[in-house]
Amino acid sequence: MKSSDSVLFVDNHILVANKPAGFLTQPDGSSTPDLEAEMKEWVKSEYQKPGAVFLHAVHRLDKPVSGLVLFARTSKALSRLNEQVREGRIRRIYFAEVEGIVAANEGRLEHYLRHGSHSAILSTKNDLEAKLAILSYSVEGRSEKTSFLRIELHTGRYHQIRAQCAAIGHPIVGDHRYGAQGAQSIHLHCMSLLLIHPVTKEELSFLAPPPF
Repeated sequence: MKSSDSVLFVDNHILVANKPAGFLTQPDGSSTPDLEAEMKEWVKSEYQKPGAVFLHAVHRLDKPVSGLVLFARTSKALSRLNEQVREGRIRRIYFAEVEGIVAANEGRLEHYLRHGSHSAILSTKNDLEAKLAILSYSVEGRSEKTSFLRIELHTGRYHQIRAQCAAIGHPIVGDHRYGAQGAQSIHLHCMSLLLIHPVTKEELSFLAPPPF
């Protein structure tokens, strides 16, 4: 990955980057490369900053998922962006290719998910450990064996899109953890990000076309 090619926007308060599939969003103690460390090194080099660089991901993407990630460059920006996340004012739109032909042209999915060991587990409302997961989708196209979905999250649960697509019988192409066939990489990408700038209050939108 060439770090400079991944940066879509940067100012004194935020940074938006396009994460490749296979990268972690943040370090997890392993040797797997992560976007946050790459972007810290880029900021340090680009702005010739001595010492440690403050940069913190506002949201995460799973390792096999590609797409837009928002970073805060100051603690004030991080606090304000976290507030936007809690209030549902940051919109993330995903693009996915799923197995099978999705019949409805659009829909809304609601499931209760529990955080399992490296996966999300379908559960019920009565499960005290389960949380409500909601997304809406529209079908953007269909091939002979797959469907292309535009997906908007209304909650931010662990592996939510992957688990909910599998729950309706349409796992994401390449997502073996949730029952997909074949050997491709996961066809899930965060393609659009909309937010209010934490300092200027300007409405910002970013777009990164899916790599598949």
